Amino acid sequence: MAPPPIQFDRASGALEGANLWERTAALALATGSKISSHFSHRGYNGCANLLRKTLPERNIAIKLNEDATFEFPYGDGYWSKLLNRSYSYEDELELLFRHSRDVDYTLLDCGANYGYWSVLVTSKPFGAHRAIAVEPSSDNFSKLANNARVNGNRFETMKCAIGATKGTARLSGTKHEAFSIAGSADRGEEVPVMALDDLLDDGKIAPGGKYIIKLDVEGVEIDAIKGGTKLLAGDSVIICEEHGNDPDHTVSRYILEQTPLKLIVYDPRSDRLETLNELSILDRIKVSSNIGYNVFGTSSAFWQERINALNASTTRRMQ
Repeated sequence: MAPPPIQFDRASGALEGANLWERTAALALATGSKISSHFSHRGYNGCANLLRKTLPERNIAIKLNEDATFEFPYGDGYWSKLLNRSYSYEDELELLFRHSRDVDYTLLDCGANYGYWSVLVTSKPFGAHRAIAVEPSSDNFSKLANNARVNGNRFETMKCAIGATKGTARLSGTKHEAFSIAGSADRGEEVPVMALDDLLDDGKIAPGGKYIIKLDVEGVEIDAIKGGTKLLAGDSVIICEEHGNDPDHTVSRYILEQTPLKLIVYDPRSDRLETLNELSILDRIKVSSNIGYNVFGTSSAFWQERINALNASTTRRMQ
């Protein structure tokens, strides 16, 4: 039987259920995140994963807020940054989700990994929204399903990848946060693939609803957009990763030049979500090649108005 998870409360900093070495490791992981944050956490994941090899195999349950618990293997290089209480994960997304607490929307969490955003968006402080978490990797999916159970099975899970059309594909990659069906791998786990519009056609979601679609699909963003034409024509806003090591801004260029969607990006200089008519601003924003930058796309007047209101919100400025 697996040992019970270590408990960590981000609000108070309390760490419970850890032995002396596990407490020491927590301090090292948090300190390493603080130091490496000055250079986009470069090297942090690798160092944390080395430290993880010295730790007993058990989970840590992070209390994200009073109604959200996120569990993952202790020492995991990608998620252990959460032990640093000053660390914000994709804070521009959190701004949108918090500002949309009063909106009746569904989160489509595609490439959900262990379900961080599904856990948060379905929690009471974020509005207790419906979420469907989609993840193709069997190993990741087991941890995603565990987080659904930990949080009372309040969000749905689907084991598949997102692409342009229904079919099958093979996953490639060695990092759980970067598994991909891009390329032509002849090895790796075979997984089912579905298109975003299949969620409408199969009755999983209703036409005419409001949707936030997070696409963390590692290289198949454009295919995923192509497979969501009907969904994206309604009251939907899509969030895609723009890779820091892509000087051509391929995903943003496709959204701007090949779709009817407005392209929106968070600009740290203006502290606003800016609507772009050309891409040169991304040369300034994308300063680190080792991380991804989120861009937004929508053709919905409703979501454009919400983003405008977010920009104007004095409450947001004070957070």
